[in-house]
Amino acid sequence: MEDTVPKILVAEAIADDAIAILNTAGQVDINKGLSPDELKAIIGDYDALVVRSQTKVTADLLSKPGRLRIIGRPGVGVDNIDVAAASKQGIVVVNSPLGNTVSTAEHAIALMMSLVRQIPRAHCELKDGKWNRSLKGIELRGKILGVVGLGKIGAQVTEMARGLKMNVIAYDPFVAQDWADRIGVTMVELDDLLRQSDFVSLHLPLTPNTDKLIDASKLALMKPTAMLVNCARGKLLDEQALYDALEAGKIAGAALDVYSAEPATDNILVKSDKVVVTPHLAASTVEAERNAGTDVANQIANVLRGLPPTTPVNAPIIPAEHMALLNPFIEVGARLGKIAAGIMEGQAKELVLRAQGEIATVAVDPIKVEVLRTLLGPTTDERITITNADTVAKDRGLRFREEKDTDAGNYTSALTLELVTQKGKTIVSGTSFQGRAYLTRVNDYTLQIEPQDVSMLFTEHMDKPGMIGAVGSVMGENSINISQMQVSLGAVGEGTAMMVLCLSQTPSDEVFQQVLAIEGLLKAKVVNLS
Repeated sequence: MEDTVPKILVAEAIADDAIAILNTAGQVDINKGLSPDELKAIIGDYDALVVRSQTKVTADLLSKPGRLRIIGRPGVGVDNIDVAAASKQGIVVVNSPLGNTVSTAEHAIALMMSLVRQIPRAHCELKDGKWNRSLKGIELRGKILGVVGLGKIGAQVTEMARGLKMNVIAYDPFVAQDWADRIGVTMVELDDLLRQSDFVSLHLPLTPNTDKLIDASKLALMKPTAMLVNCARGKLLDEQALYDALEAGKIAGAALDVYSAEPATDNILVKSDKVVVTPHLAASTVEAERNAGTDVANQIANVLRGLPPTTPVNAPIIPAEHMALLNPFIEVGARLGKIAAGIMEGQAKELVLRAQGEIATVAVDPIKVEVLRTLLGPTTDERITITNADTVAKDRGLRFREEKDTDAGNYTSALTLELVTQKGKTIVSGTSFQGRAYLTRVNDYTLQIEPQDVSMLFTEHMDKPGMIGAVGSVMGENSINISQMQVSLGAVGEGTAMMVLCLSQTPSDEVFQQVLAIEGLLKAKVVNLS
């Protein structure tokens, strides 16, 4: 009889409220500080495992899962869990992506207020016996706040800032303007946001495209009176560039909760008098920890009772024969997503994913998830899964439509991505040949080129002699190798062409301007493939 009662192992500290919920679902054993070998020896005796950030749930640990059905991680990150290994064993992984939304947003606002009213300095001086009433602050009311990344936390910061009568602008290419209008936000390009804002608050995940997103060139765009707040990821900033900008008076101040390396006691920015700092406390509230713990506990209880989880990190198991067909097109979807995001203009409004040929005969959910991860990943921390993909798009006002057609023309299977923005429509298509992804269409231009290397350059130009040589010369003069190049003519009578190059490195702004200066060149876009 005892074996029929679910057993739950809590390997790290969680809120008492969460323990109470787990107690209603089975036998709870709290055993903290286990070594990997100790945990591996007993894990198969449990139906559920709860961890935080310290316990490493590796493929080796899960090699003999026994009864284990679900792993819960209070909080957003699951970097310490081998999600792929769990999926192979049929183990559900759940997290609590919304548990710290309010606490992080409030901390960003608190840092901003501490910065403008010089609260840390006033506090320390008075504690030291100095009565200094000459410290002047500024008011937030009527100032422009630029929110970089309008996901759950960014949207919460926006709501709070609007309550303070601030004017809010935001950068996030995959938030529809009509949705932003409803929360009183104007969507702008990143450079325009930096130029206009009195305060800039960062709310992006760390990806290859956002690593040191705010560098010296971006900081140079900001007002000398502007201030920067970061409660997201330390590596979003070039910390040395920020320090130099502060010391040179190019911006007025910064408030930071996260750093490129932690603990950050020796970080150069911690030592600056122009920076307000806290030691990664944004999610550290009683409510946030309780919410994260109870959220995961409720999901574990539901799964143990045979109900579905609300925020699964890994996807449901898909038949092997279906995955054999879909796997090559998951990479195609990722490549098309990067290219579409890189060449589109304006705020996205609608996304259409069209599966053609053999892949149209099965559910293409894994492809859909990969496309949305590629498109939205640079601006949201929310992990996109089969369960929540449609909801994540809907929450941003992005209309999503899936279409299927068993006719793929010249190909056995093909994939088309259509992005509708305020400025027009971007269409890219691709296929897979011998397991390799190929780009076959960009808008009205037909191609067949394999997206590879570090980046790709797309140009539209007048169809006249010398254009290929002119672009090639710019690349050669700047020691940028071209591994592939293809030209596609526009419609008959238009006299235009598209050139696509795969490049060994991403062209700098200076090189890009040299390309734009070529006579007869109409448009150019660089897409980073990393």
